[in-house]
Amino acid sequence: MPSSYISPISMDAISTLCEELNKNNEINPTKFERYEVKRGLRNPDGTGVMAGLTKVCSVEGYYILDGERTPKEGRLLYRGYDIRDIIQSCKDNDRFGFEEVAWLLVFGSLPTPQQLYAFNEVIGACRTLPDEFVEDIIIKHPSKDIMNKMARCVMALYSFDEDPDNTSIPNVLRQSLQLISQFPTIMNTAYQVKRRAFYNKSMYIHPVRKEISTAEFILRQLRPDKQYTHEEAQLLDICLMLHADHGGGNNSTFSTRVLTSSGTDTYSAIAAGIGSLKGPRHGGANIKVSQQTDYFLENLADPTDEAQVKDMLVKVLNKEAGDRSGLIYGMGHAVYTLSDPRACILKESARKLAFEHGFEKEFKTLENIEKLTPEVFAEVKGSEKVMCANVDLYSGLVYKVLGIPEDLFTPLFATARIAGWSAHRLEELTSGGRIMRPAYKSVAKTREYTPLEERA
Repeated sequence: MPSSYISPISMDAISTLCEELNKNNEINPTKFERYEVKRGLRNPDGTGVMAGLTKVCSVEGYYILDGERTPKEGRLLYRGYDIRDIIQSCKDNDRFGFEEVAWLLVFGSLPTPQQLYAFNEVIGACRTLPDEFVEDIIIKHPSKDIMNKMARCVMALYSFDEDPDNTSIPNVLRQSLQLISQFPTIMNTAYQVKRRAFYNKSMYIHPVRKEISTAEFILRQLRPDKQYTHEEAQLLDICLMLHADHGGGNNSTFSTRVLTSSGTDTYSAIAAGIGSLKGPRHGGANIKVSQQTDYFLENLADPTDEAQVKDMLVKVLNKEAGDRSGLIYGMGHAVYTLSDPRACILKESARKLAFEHGFEKEFKTLENIEKLTPEVFAEVKGSEKVMCANVDLYSGLVYKVLGIPEDLFTPLFATARIAGWSAHRLEELTSGGRIMRPAYKSVAKTREYTPLEERA
C-alpha cells in the first residue's frame, strides 16, 4: 500500500482552530428568509431558480396550475426525444445505443447510419491514452477513490494537449470527443491500479479494442477473462443511456456550465463536473442506496416481508437505524413526482437478470422500499408530499448483477455523463455569453481595525 502523507498539523490544533472558525461563520437561518435568499437555488415551492435556457435536455415531473405544482408522470427528453422511445428502438433493433445518445446530445440531431458508423470509428480510435500516461499518471500514483483519480487524470490530459486553452467550438468539440472516448479507459485503469495498491489483488489491463461498443468495452476491460454476455452488455448500455444527461440544472452539469462561462479550458470544466458528481447528494447517492440495502438485508429476518421493511423505514426516518441521517436513499427527487422514468426503465430492465443471478431478495427489498416509503413518510412526517423512486434506487443493484464493484458505481455515472457535460459546455460556449455571477449579501457587521499589539 502506498505511504500516506502525514500532516504536520496536529488534530488538537485543528480542533482549537475550528472553534474560532465556527463562531465566525454561523449565520442565523432566519436571515435567509428575511433577505429572500433562495438557498440551493430553489424557489419556496421547491422548483429550481431559472438560470438559463437549453436545447440539450428536458426533465419533466410536474406542471404549474394556478401557481401550484401539480404532479405528473416523469419524462426525460434528449433534444426533444423521449428516452423511452430511444431505448425501446435500441431493444427492438438489438443494437447498442449509448453512442447514438452521445451523438444526439452533442450535435442535436439523430445520426444517420453513416454518421453513427463514423462516430463509432472515432470513439474507438480515441480510447487509447497518450504514451506513458498510464504509467506516469495512474500507476505511479494510485488513489483510494476512483472519482478523484478520474478528475486528476482529466486535469493531467491538459498537459498532453497541443492546444488546451483554445475554446473555439472546433477545438472544444475535438477535446470533448476524446474525453467521451477516454473516460472508460481511465476509469478501468484507475480501478485496476487501486486493486493492486490497496486490495493486494492482481490488476488486469487488457489491450484496447476499438471496434466494440462502449458498454462492451467497459465489461471486457473490467473482467479478468474479458468475457461477458450480450444481455449483460445491453443492460449496461441502458444504464449509460439513462445517465448520459439530466438537464442543465443538475449540480454537476451546472458546475460545468459555470466554469465554462468563465472562459476556462475544457479539462478544468469537466474536472469540476467530476468533483460535483462525486458528492453523496448527487452521483454518490447510488453507493448510499447500496449500503442502505445491505443494512436491511443484514438486520431484517425477512427483508421481503412488507411489515418488517415498514418498521425499519420508520426507524430510519426517526434516525434510529441505518446511518442515522433520517434519510431514505433512492426515494424522492427535486423534479420527478409520480415517477422517475430512469428508475422505471432500470427496474424493468434489471428484473430478469436479478432473478437469474440470485439477487431476488435484493430486488424484492427495493420494491418494498419503493412501495412503502411514501406511506411511512406520510405517517412519520405528517407530509402528503408525492414521491417516487429515483434512478439511484435500482442502479446499484443493476451494477451488482453485472458484477461491477461498488468502487465503480459513481465513476460509471461519470463515464456516461461526460456526454451530457460536453453537450452543455458546447451549448454554453455557443449561446451563453456571460460569466455566471450570482449575488451573495454580506451580513457581517462593520468593525474597526485593531492593531496587532492591542488584540487580546
